[in-house]
Amino acid sequence: MNHWQRELVATIIFVITYVLISGRQLKILPLNRPAAALLGAVLMVSTGVVTPERAYRAVNYDTIVLLLAMMLIAAYLYLAHFFEWAADAVLQFAHTPARLLFYVALTSGILSALLVNDTICVMLTPLLIAVIRRGKLPMLPYLIALATSANIGSVATLVGNPQNMIAQFSRALAPAAILGLGLNFMLLWIGFRKTLGEAVMVREARSSSGLDRNLFILVSVVFILIFAGFVAGLNLAWTALAGAAVVMVLARRDTHEVLKVVDWHLLLFFAALFIVVDGLSDTGLPDAIYGHLKLLFGSTVSTQSWNLAWFSVAGSNVFSNVPFVLVAGKWMARFNDPELMWKVLALSTTFAGNLIIVGSVANMIVIESARRHLEVSFWDYARLGIPITILTTASGVILLLVLR
Repeated sequence: MNHWQRELVATIIFVITYVLISGRQLKILPLNRPAAALLGAVLMVSTGVVTPERAYRAVNYDTIVLLLAMMLIAAYLYLAHFFEWAADAVLQFAHTPARLLFYVALTSGILSALLVNDTICVMLTPLLIAVIRRGKLPMLPYLIALATSANIGSVATLVGNPQNMIAQFSRALAPAAILGLGLNFMLLWIGFRKTLGEAVMVREARSSSGLDRNLFILVSVVFILIFAGFVAGLNLAWTALAGAAVVMVLARRDTHEVLKVVDWHLLLFFAALFIVVDGLSDTGLPDAIYGHLKLLFGSTVSTQSWNLAWFSVAGSNVFSNVPFVLVAGKWMARFNDPELMWKVLALSTTFAGNLIIVGSVANMIVIESARRHLEVSFWDYARLGIPITILTTASGVILLLVLR
């Protein structure tokens, strides 16, 4: 097929895949999100948009390996009864549903600045689910708080997310992250004020299964070593997998039980989704769109900043933020203030992750990890994700313009 036919087919497959992923299961096509992503990947290859070799290269194996490693470590925390033990402690400390929402948002934001936001979501989601179920609380407010705060907090440091590492990270983004976390909590509290006001936090007696302290200490020491290795510049994915292997050797537990806890559906979901996104990006559509719209960016620094921000929010949700940053990075030299534009690009593509469910890997980790307990629809998330993205992005751009 010629180029425009390939572009059209890729776009149609991409849209179908994202519609299936974003909504609830359809009666005519009862596919869950991993199955929908797999369908999209197969269509990309079978129609000739992507070759099998290109499909293999499209998968970001660092992400898959990192997720697998953190799932294995989380599995050992589960076997150590850590989540039940921690859930009791959190409920005793939080006192009210609203205060718990604040702690979730704050903890997620801070930890995501210290370690990649996707990793934090893998580790915190099982704990959060345990807390919510133990306290008999509504699940949706806390899941959204975890995901949105992880996205916002990750903009504060170089190690927070991959696009920071690409987009010439600046410490000027840390104040924007702090402001964004405050605005995020405010919008979450307003949006779920009635739900949280009606909720009653239940504090049950501690479970009979106490914490396995030896296993918990082993996992904690390994996790600290993984973090130290990352700070030292080692490859995070393989450092984490090495740590998981050490725990497997030293824990002396049946590894069949451990591997059963790993969410293989989530790993399949991301592998397939990488192929779908790459199929669209490889058509050259992002460059073509910029070629048609570059005159709309304006001529002043302020106008270019605002237009790049909104264009980046849209582009990140269509092409995914990391591929979009790789393409948009080629444009920076054409702007009046390239240094400022790099900051705007890093901020807007990170905050863009909060727009819809498929806006970021962190969102999908949280939502998919909780699918056994709550099915979150496109609108369940977007009704708060859209205003959160608009308000935090706008305030962030204003702050960057003021501080430049």
